[in-house]
Amino acid sequence: MPSPAGISGNAAATLAIDTVLASLEDSKAENIVSIDIQGKSSLGDYMVIASGRSHRHVSAVADHLLKALKDAGLGNARVEGLASADWVLIDSGDIIVHVFRPEVREFYNLEKMWQAPDLEEETLH
Repeated sequence: MPSPAGISGNAAATLAIDTVLASLEDSKAENIVSIDIQGKSSLGDYMVIASGRSHRHVSAVADHLLKALKDAGLGNARVEGLASADWVLIDSGDIIVHVFRPEVREFYNLEKMWQAPDLEEETLH
């Protein structure tokens, strides 16, 4: 199935992750971490986590990213948390972006959960 930008497969994923990372850099987001979740989750291909310095900065980073995704032809992403701007989640389909205030990011510590090594198939829970 072709992407909204009219490109398919790896090219679409590359365009999307490059767009996200460039937008976050342009917005001066801090501590940007990109996690490849292909094979770990059906939620998407990448999870990107970044911090903003304040409520206002988190909101501005998220707004800038939404515009960048739309301008790149990647469609309108779903957004949660923009009103409070403590933790904004942007779901663009293949990429899930979390923009946190530093205290909130430290509390939830998503990097630790998603960067954990894969368990062996035989491991019992």
